[in-house]
Amino acid sequence: MMDVKTLESQHIVQTYRRTPVVLVRGKGAHVWDENGREYLDLISGIGVCALGHAHEGLAAALAAQARELLHCSNLFYHPLQGQLAEQLAQLSGVPRAFFCNSGTEAVEACLKFARRYWHTRQDAGRTDIIALEGSFHGRTYGSLSVTFDEHYRTPFAPLLPHVRFIPRNDAARLREAASSSTAMIILEPIQGEGGVHPLTADFARAVSEVCAGTGALLITDEVQCGLGRTGRPFYFQKLGLKPQLVAIGKSLGAGVPMGAALIQEEVAQALSAGDHGSTFGGNLLACRAALFFLRELTDGGLLGHVSEVGAHLENQLRALAAKHSAIIEVRGAGLMWGLELNVDATAVFESAVRQGLLVNRTAGTVIRLLPPLTITPAELDRGITLLDAAFSEVMARVA
Repeated sequence: MMDVKTLESQHIVQTYRRTPVVLVRGKGAHVWDENGREYLDLISGIGVCALGHAHEGLAAALAAQARELLHCSNLFYHPLQGQLAEQLAQLSGVPRAFFCNSGTEAVEACLKFARRYWHTRQDAGRTDIIALEGSFHGRTYGSLSVTFDEHYRTPFAPLLPHVRFIPRNDAARLREAASSSTAMIILEPIQGEGGVHPLTADFARAVSEVCAGTGALLITDEVQCGLGRTGRPFYFQKLGLKPQLVAIGKSLGAGVPMGAALIQEEVAQALSAGDHGSTFGGNLLACRAALFFLRELTDGGLLGHVSEVGAHLENQLRALAAKHSAIIEVRGAGLMWGLELNVDATAVFESAVRQGLLVNRTAGTVIRLLPPLTITPAELDRGITLLDAAFSEVMARVA
């Protein structure tokens, strides 16, 4: 039988730079490769596997649903979409949901719904979109159009017109950019792919003031920082923002592809049947996974757990930064952290893999950590020990 890497090289479109590790099994915060080597997983599928790997309760819920009904399309009702939408409304304060299959689809839906809102109001002058430098919202045409990095954008131009990028946390530039032509402002309350940059409270206040003054709709992209990742349901709540649309994904299905656009009533009332759709969106399997995850997040005490272990992780990371001069800043909240380095992060990432630790390099000089929300303090301590060893190995080579 041909090995995995060779087979992929012949038949898979080469759009990913994969780490040369073939993962075959997981349990909790640990995964194993095809050779039986164990790794501590502090990236959890880029924040997707919020309950860790092979969670017994989730597996049982999915198995039970698979024996009943997986999919019926959105031509019919089924019992789970309404339940899930209700729970998301209770967590977010945003009353309606559109279900899709990923975060980028959720962003795409938010952009479309915002456009539809202004079309319904017969305001043809509302054409402009404000987004932030450092943003990443996805790779479909709409979401890519509001993603900042030219590396992602340029090969696929022309993209959506009338998008203006301003520096994150720059209230003056925001006020300068906004006008009666601004249809929407889109932002990540904590930028993820851009290097784990939380927005400031001052900038959030400026966003609220600008939206109130111009009437622009606010879209918050909580695909990565939402759903308990920071120790609260959504980070926009900490910032005091009141978005009209919220994009979520990643951890929502705890590993099963699932996304949603959460929509305030005023925007939902502007939509009509046929304005948007998804064959797979909100299918029974994904909804069952999301319902199980949300139950663990709230009734299962995960939100409180993230706050506790997140504080522990922050302390450990700051101690690590004090030890290694290559770490020049520690940013994040809860179980979403970035270590800004004064060198390219590739060597540290590669060394971590050799140590048996899975993390992520993003924005060139940032080591990103998105461990499972179920991770224990002892596992985090082990992770810091391995990361310390990775930094020590790399710094010894350049000394």
